[in-house]
Amino acid sequence: MSPSVETSTPANTPNPIGPYHHIAKVGQFISIGGTAGVDPATGQLAGADVYSQTKQILQSFRIMLESVASDLKHVVHVNVFLKDMADFDEMNRAYVDVMGDHRPARTVIGVSQLPKPGVLLTMNLTAVTKD
Repeated sequence: MSPSVETSTPANTPNPIGPYHHIAKVGQFISIGGTAGVDPATGQLAGADVYSQTKQILQSFRIMLESVASDLKHVVHVNVFLKDMADFDEMNRAYVDVMGDHRPARTVIGVSQLPKPGVLLTMNLTAVTKD
C-alpha cells in the first residue's frame, strides 16, 4: 500500500492564488509551496518592503507547520525566490529575527517576476513532523 498524500490550507494563512493547497504531507515529510508575504487578515501584502514580507511568510509558515504537527525548528530546507538581490541582507535580517538559531539548509534564487503584483519574494520549504 502506498502512502497517502494529505493536502491542506489552514485558516489564518493566505489563500492560494491558484489551484493548489499550501501544504502536502506524506507521513512525517511536509512540503509547503511558494508563499508570499500576504497578511491573511487583509489579503494585502504585509508591507512594501522585503523585511515585512519575509516576516509575514515565516509567520504563515509557523501556522501552516503547527497545523500538521510541526514547527519552524523542524524545517529541513528553505527556498527563497528573491526579485532583487539588493534585498538579500534585509531578507536575512527578518529570517534571523524569526528563525533564531535554527539554520536549515537554504537556497536563494534571483527571479525576474513573481505572480502577485508588489511581491518582492516568495519562499517554500520542506520539514518533518515533531514525532
